[in-house]
Amino acid sequence: MISIVIPVYNKADYIADCIESLLQQDFEAFEVVAVDDGSTDDSGPLCDRAAEADRRVRVIHTANAGVTAARRRGVEAARGEYIVFVDADDRLMPGALRTLHDAATAHDADEVIGTFCTHDDTRSPVVHEGLQTDTDSMIRDIVTGKNRFPVLWAVIFRKTILDGCLDTPREIIEGEDLLMQTQVLMKQPRVWFVGNCVYRYTLGVPNTRRHTLSREQLYDTLLRETLKPRWALFCTAFTLHQLKHCERFIAEGQPEVRQQYYDQAIGALPSGIPLFHRVAWHLPTGLSQYAIRLYKALIRIKQHNL
Repeated sequence: MISIVIPVYNKADYIADCIESLLQQDFEAFEVVAVDDGSTDDSGPLCDRAAEADRRVRVIHTANAGVTAARRRGVEAARGEYIVFVDADDRLMPGALRTLHDAATAHDADEVIGTFCTHDDTRSPVVHEGLQTDTDSMIRDIVTGKNRFPVLWAVIFRKTILDGCLDTPREIIEGEDLLMQTQVLMKQPRVWFVGNCVYRYTLGVPNTRRHTLSREQLYDTLLRETLKPRWALFCTAFTLHQLKHCERFIAEGQPEVRQQYYDQAIGALPSGIPLFHRVAWHLPTGLSQYAIRLYKALIRIKQHNL
C-alpha cells in the first residue's frame, strides 16, 4: 500500500485539483493523508469535503508547525509500506503510482526516483536510469546544488527509510527537502531511477521565503551533523555549499555576511574547489558581486538550452 502525504497550508486555490489527480490514479492500494497545517483559508474545509466524498482520503488538522512537521505527522499516520510526498499546489501524472510502485517492488528499492514536468510542460532531464550504486555521488550533487534529479517530488520511499529524516526545525523553510534526502542517502539505501515523468510541478506560486544569515547558519549546522559520520568524504562538498551561499548573499547585495560568518566558517579552501568559486572567494566583494552575477546569468542560459 502507498500513502500519499500532502502538507497543506493556505492552498485553497489548488488543493481540490491536487487531490483529484491522486484519486484518478490507476492503482488500487493507496490512501491520501492531507495534513492541514493550520491553514487560515478554505484549505481545511476543502480537504474535509474530499474526505467525505472518498474514503481513501484522510485529513489531519494541526496547529501551524511548518512543512517538515506536517510531512512528519502525515508519515506517522500513514498506513502504507511506501510514502509519496505531493505538494498541495502540484499533481501526480496519470499512472504515476503504478510506475513508482512497480519499480520499487520489482527491484526491492528503498526509493525510486522518476522525473517531473512543470505546468508549462518543461520536463526535467533523465540523468540516471536503473540502479544507482554510488549514493555518495548523489549526496555530493545535492550538497553542492548540482543535482538534476528530484529529491522529494517524483519519488517513492519505503516508509522505514524515512525514520529520523523528518526532524528539520521549522526555521528551515528552504532546502528542507534537500536535507531530508541527504539524510536518507546517508543510510546508503537501494535507489532505482526510472525515466518516466510522474509528477507535475506548478511554477510561480508565491512564497514568502527570505534568505537570511541566521537560517543559513542553522542549516549549515544541521547539514554538517548529517554528514559527520563520513565527513572525510564530504567535507569539500560542504565547503563548496558554503561558498555558493556566500556568493548568493553577495549577489543579493549583502556582502557583510562574509565577514560576519563565512570568513571564519570557511577559512582556507581545500583542494577540489572549482576554479570560479576559488577566484570569487579571493576577489574583493565589490568585484566579486559583478563576477558572481555574470556567472549565474551564464549558468541560467546554459540550463535553459539543455
